[in-house]
Formats: sequence, structure tokens, C-alpha cells
Amino acid sequence: MKPDYTTIYSDDDIVVVNKRSGLLVAGDRWNPEAPRLDKMVEKEFGKIYAVHRIDKDTSGLVLYARNADVHRSLSLAFQERDVHKVYHAIVYGRPEWEELSVDLPLKVDGDERHRTVVNKRFGKPSKTDFKLLAIAGPFSIIECTLFTGRTHQIRVHLAANGLQIVCDPLYSGNQKAIKLSEIKRSWRGDPFEERPLLSRLGLHAYKLELKHPVTGKQLSFVAPYSKDMGSLINQLTKIFHLEPFN
Repeated sequence: MKPDYTTIYSDDDIVVVNKRSGLLVAGDRWNPEAPRLDKMVEKEFGKIYAVHRIDKDTSGLVLYARNADVHRSLSLAFQERDVHKVYHAIVYGRPEWEELSVDLPLKVDGDERHRTVVNKRFGKPSKTDFKLLAIAGPFSIIECTLFTGRTHQIRVHLAANGLQIVCDPLYSGNQKAIKLSEIKRSWRGDPFEERPLLSRLGLHAYKLELKHPVTGKQLSFVAPYSKDMGSLINQLTKIFHLEPFN
């Protein structure tokens, strides 16, 4: 059974963890009894304070403060955009660009499905920079740098430019799992026994860079891919002879 999270770093002031996909980072009004990352981390480290969130279906880095003073300092750092946030996404298709900056304003809970939508009149300023890391047959791997932190921001900014993250039923309309047999021509396994390489949203909070709120030391944290996303990327790397990008 895969762990709910692993600890990347901890000291007297901060905790950085790498969470699995499918785990809430905080309370959810739709399912208040669902397992929560913050409660799990508190059992190990004591009182913690949330300074940012990532989506339930996204895996990767989450940062917590361990006292109120550090919480205020980190919250201001996020507000002032002094924290560098990088995600990796696997998408269907290939972009026509190598780099793209998107600054479409976003409105959270903007339609009947409670999705975030582009809304130039009522949306809040939102910016994401994208960089093409690799093309792998029917897929591309994209680096996403967030300058704001709107709900589902990466997914919406990609969709607005014609790209959908794999296994995303909310914004791509396609939650089909990715199987090795579909990307490897020489696959000779049993189609009835085959297990998907990836069956959840192909988005990972890969890197955080910030100054330590107490010492001022520059910190950089990288979260290894979870087993499923890592397996898919490894297979894509082998099959399509990708150059190293991480």
C-alpha cells in the first residue's frame, strides 16, 4: 500500500512533505470525514499551520509552518510571490510552442460543475508559465511555473490553450487510464490482466524554492514522482528515447 505522504524536510520551523494523489490537504465541505493530510502530519509533528494548498488529485510538495510567527512570514512570502512553485504535467497531444506565458483571469466555482473558468470580467488575475520538457508519442511533458495560486489554475490555463492533462475527467472529459499496451507496439501481455500505468490526474507539485522564514537561507525542495506517474514517465522515456529533463 502506497504511503499517504513522505517527509522531504523538517526543522523547528517548517515541514515539507510529498503527498500522494487523492488525499485532501485540508477540510472539504463536500466530504468532511475524508482523510486529510494536515491531520496526518499533525500526528507526527504536532501543531502545524497551512500556508498553501494543492488539489486533492495532485501529488507532490506541501509546505507547513510549525508556529504562528513562521506562518505569518510564509503566508506573506506566498502573497508577495516570493515562493517559486513548479509542477510537472503529462498532457495529451503536443503544443505548438516551447514556452508559453498565460495570464488569463480565473473565477473559481464558475459553472454548474463547480469548475474554475476563464472570466475576463469577474476573474482574479492569474499567471502560469509553461515550458515543453519532452514530446513522447501521443503525450507531452510540460513544466508549469505558478505565479498565483488559483484553484485548478494549471488545468484551466492548459485547457484554454487546447491541452488537457491525462486522466482528468473534470477539465478534459477523459478519465481513461493509460496502459502500456496502448503506447508500446511490442507489448505482448494479457489484456485481461493488465494494470494501468496511471489512472489519476497526471499533475505533480515537483519543486518549491523559498527563503527560510527564520534563517533566511535559500531552500530548494524536489519531490520524487509517485510510483504511478514515475512508472509512466520511465516507460515514455524508454519507448520514445527521451532526453533527461528532471
